[in-house]
Amino acid sequence: MATSPTSDQLLVVIDPVARRRDGESVRIAKDVLSGGATTKVCLPDGPEEFARALARRGSRRPVLVGDDRALIRAVGLLHRQRELTGCALALVPVGGALSLARSLGVPTGAVAASRAVLEGTERRMNLLVDDSDGVVLGAVRIPPAGAAQTREEGTDGTEHAGRGDGTGQHPWLRTCQTLVRTLVPDRPSRVASDPESGPVRLRVEVDGTTLVDLRQPVAAVSLVPGPGGIARVEVRPVSVGTEASPLLAEGHTVTVSGAHFRYRTDAVVSGPVGTRTWVAREDAWGLTLPV
Repeated sequence: MATSPTSDQLLVVIDPVARRRDGESVRIAKDVLSGGATTKVCLPDGPEEFARALARRGSRRPVLVGDDRALIRAVGLLHRQRELTGCALALVPVGGALSLARSLGVPTGAVAASRAVLEGTERRMNLLVDDSDGVVLGAVRIPPAGAAQTREEGTDGTEHAGRGDGTGQHPWLRTCQTLVRTLVPDRPSRVASDPESGPVRLRVEVDGTTLVDLRQPVAAVSLVPGPGGIARVEVRPVSVGTEASPLLAEGHTVTVSGAHFRYRTDAVVSGPVGTRTWVAREDAWGLTLPV
């Protein structure tokens, strides 16, 4: 379902990562948005100021200038405040992680995305909510044991998935991190929960029906929000010889349990956990997209 934006007054929240990574695109977005609507610009320095700016939006329509993590953070905040249903978000993607924005249909150029904010329509989007009140906009992926990348905390206080190859980091920062790792032992929970990379044994239940149990090792599990308030689940069993066909299912509630595992949701790696349940929500949030 699509509706026209209800306010021509915009609260433009510019993520600090976007300001550092691509100041020119930020400037272009500000110029285009201020040329087409009444805008109030906020420049939060970290997550707390980001949350305060969003909470004090009043009747203004919030526009995020940032990457996937800024969008995920905003949706999560509004969900926890139980204000997500009545707040239509808009996004001008600026930064490094933009794959989620692309998959949702947001233009990735600063000019095109800003014009979509001004001229587009609100589309209702589906999502998944887990039993710790976390939200998933794109997909949940559970890789083999030891393959999930750990979270790293950036200088702006946001958590993001660590990259083993150091992509997006300065060489001197990678060198310092490597030195720290050699001097400071990992936390016990990480050591205990990261066995050698390989298949995992998990129980996956969809609406109370077991799709795969602990006897069958799996190579990967994924679930995505689908239409009609359902989650689409795919389990790839470990094969012997010929490749095994994936196990597919759909349902409103998905529970994964077993040995402690990590999982990736959108741009963040979480865990380890022993069990996690996700519930599909239909038309749970609004995003302004091109007509």
